[in-house]
Amino acid sequence: MRNVRTGLLAIAALTIGLSTGANAQQAYPNDVIHFVSGYAVGSGADVLVRYFADKVAKVSGATIIVENKLGATGNIATESVARAKPNGYTVLVHAGSGMAGNMHLYKSTVDVRKDLQLVGTLNKQGFMLVVSAKSPYRNVAELTAAMKQKKAAASYGTSSTTGNITGEMYKQVAGIETVQVNYKAAPDSLNDLIGGQLDYAMMDPLLALAEQRKGRVRVLAVCSPERMASSPEIPTMIEAGANMQLLGWWAAAVPAQTPRPIVDQLNTWFNKVLETPETKKFLEDGGGDVFISSPDDAQKLLVKDVDAWGEYIRIGKIERAS
Repeated sequence: MRNVRTGLLAIAALTIGLSTGANAQQAYPNDVIHFVSGYAVGSGADVLVRYFADKVAKVSGATIIVENKLGATGNIATESVARAKPNGYTVLVHAGSGMAGNMHLYKSTVDVRKDLQLVGTLNKQGFMLVVSAKSPYRNVAELTAAMKQKKAAASYGTSSTTGNITGEMYKQVAGIETVQVNYKAAPDSLNDLIGGQLDYAMMDPLLALAEQRKGRVRVLAVCSPERMASSPEIPTMIEAGANMQLLGWWAAAVPAQTPRPIVDQLNTWFNKVLETPETKKFLEDGGGDVFISSPDDAQKLLVKDVDAWGEYIRIGKIERAS
């Protein structure tokens, strides 16, 4: 009888334990979720990360904080998330195109195709060729002609992988020899651009359009294959006479091996945010268009873009960082 009672107690304890474990899984999120930003606080890109952190928190009821991890044009942030526990509490909000490009630019033990699981895409956008509002250049043709005269005395600013690539692609197709000046954050290049130390810059559209509205810079062209619905008045680089194109896009990602129910839950929250008129306007104000996808489609795009960026970097003749 005693053995029977002991056995029943053991079964009860096991049942309670299994029930508690199941409830713990169903309770996601039951802790703070960290959104990791690879950009400096105050930069256009970081504003986007913080927007989604705020809106996803409201949709999910979760507490979300943003952590900024700078360096290697976002690669440090990407690596930190890839190595985090796959439990849904560490989420990278970053340029998916940047993740793909960094695979070819930096030595790393992380392979984003295998070590990250994309939750979904967020928006698509084109980097912009920008000059100071005080600049005499009114279009890409005028800028190109002037840069050919200045040759290696000319310079341009960039602060990201996408900016690096588009900058070097422009140099190649235009036949110019400008010197690339790399900044830790995009806002850091503004004073030099406005002050005339830089001839032009390759800038993310959120910052570029915001500064143009302030009357500080002039956007000459966008690098996307087609004009963006958010800024239809801005010509593409191809239309402006420079035969190049590159579409940037953003995504949310978690460590590989994150349970699929958590990945799907995050996808649902992000998509709910993307479907709102407020988010559509926010992205359009920053030169981007809403880009909704499933986790599987987002992952396929990342894998495809890793290959594509290998070719972009070859065309741009960009050397791998040490």
